[in-house]
Amino acid sequence: MKSPIWKTIALYTLGAFSGVAISIGAQSFAANPKNTTTNESLPIESLRTMAEVYGQIKANYVDNQTDAKLLENAVKGMVSGLDPHSEYMDRKDFQDMRESTSGEFGGLGMEIGSEDGFVKVIAPIEDTPAERAGVKSGDFIVKIDGESTHGMSVNDAVKRMRGKPGTSITLTLSRKDANKPIVITLTRATIKVRSVRHHLLENGYGYVRITQFQERTVPALAEAIAALTKENAAPLKGLVLDLRDDPGGLLNGAVGVSAAFLPRDVTVVSTKGRSDNRESITLKARPEDYLLTSGADPLAALPAEIKNIPLTVLINSGSASASEIVAGALQDHKRAVIVGTRSFGKGSVQSIIPVSTGGAIKLTTALYYTPNDRSIQATGIVPDVEVLDKNRVFESREADLNGHIGNPLGADDVKGGVVQAASEAASSAKREPEEKPKDEDLSSRRKPNPEKDAQLRKALDLLKAPDQWKSSLGLAASKPAPAKNSSSRNSNK
Repeated sequence: MKSPIWKTIALYTLGAFSGVAISIGAQSFAANPKNTTTNESLPIESLRTMAEVYGQIKANYVDNQTDAKLLENAVKGMVSGLDPHSEYMDRKDFQDMRESTSGEFGGLGMEIGSEDGFVKVIAPIEDTPAERAGVKSGDFIVKIDGESTHGMSVNDAVKRMRGKPGTSITLTLSRKDANKPIVITLTRATIKVRSVRHHLLENGYGYVRITQFQERTVPALAEAIAALTKENAAPLKGLVLDLRDDPGGLLNGAVGVSAAFLPRDVTVVSTKGRSDNRESITLKARPEDYLLTSGADPLAALPAEIKNIPLTVLINSGSASASEIVAGALQDHKRAVIVGTRSFGKGSVQSIIPVSTGGAIKLTTALYYTPNDRSIQATGIVPDVEVLDKNRVFESREADLNGHIGNPLGADDVKGGVVQAASEAASSAKREPEEKPKDEDLSSRRKPNPEKDAQLRKALDLLKAPDQWKSSLGLAASKPAPAKNSSSRNSNK
């Protein structure tokens, strides 16, 4: 509690109670230059206003409010007003967050954000009640059990949607291409997110899908590659890594997945914090940067060819955060051709800082940079080969979120919107009444099928055409072997 930041927090807290305390504390703070990294003093007038508002609420609000409740709300507002990804978590919220990153929790199974005062779906998680009910990336959740979500924080929405497995909840969705609200009733379940799936597309060519970056993602990837190699009964010739609609997760998972395909010790990602403390932290393709605990390296037994075989990565507007770190690292090192559509654009680092109440602050503390020092914040990763998804009529991105941080390198924000080509294809197609997807339909849909998935088909075609794959990377195609002269051919007859 002796650090300058704790002293600052203590002074702000005291200021909520007493104008005298504000004046004394501020003078003390300003007099000690060690307590601040700038020449600015505390905003005395703003703190007095805060104390005045606090006093008016205590004196005049229609219901008596406890000091603890008012101060907790003040903290929540102070943190959530920073950007769309910072938030204060009480003890239960903090526990829920830890459960979600471990891969098992009770709820519906979707990553959500906030836009225009409403709760918005970034991506449903595969094989969960949300996906089975037909929830789509870009949907607005306008009501939860009949109560409007307008002005509701993401944290509060998560609280309402989580609950005991087996209980029901009704969501009202607004979808850009639907002419009326969509009302669905879901049954909560224990969400056991299987973060890695694999499939042998055809002889020699494997497919790995990562749905979310969790504690076990790196060893699960190693297990998937080993299983594909065994099923193929020979070294793989190429691999598709599918990161579409993967909302991200743990940073170490992104570093480990990148390290599986990159040479040891090359840079995967770096982070830079506030402008007055621009110390960069660089994470590389090495065990110490992706292992959470001591122990064996799960990537040590990977087949040697995995570092060199042609690799394609699928992304779309639902690919965010850790997904974008992987795509950016593999793209910058010219290790993989990125196929699909521009990613979400979440290039910020959230640090979890525990507080004395048993809760924590999820605070944006830095921005991510790719190995070539590109920032993806509010711009996303641009694919090397763009292939639209004809079924995806609307896309949403980081730049659509209220209060988002702009790109630090000055790049223009890239917002989502209606995908024109896909929209025209959808409108020209014969429309049939939507039916609730059946389990067997979903099971079939999860099985990758290049014949029904144009993005996957292009990714596979590139693997099977090495020269085209190299050309898409910006590398020189291999030269054909010199033809034998006719006299040599004749002498062999």
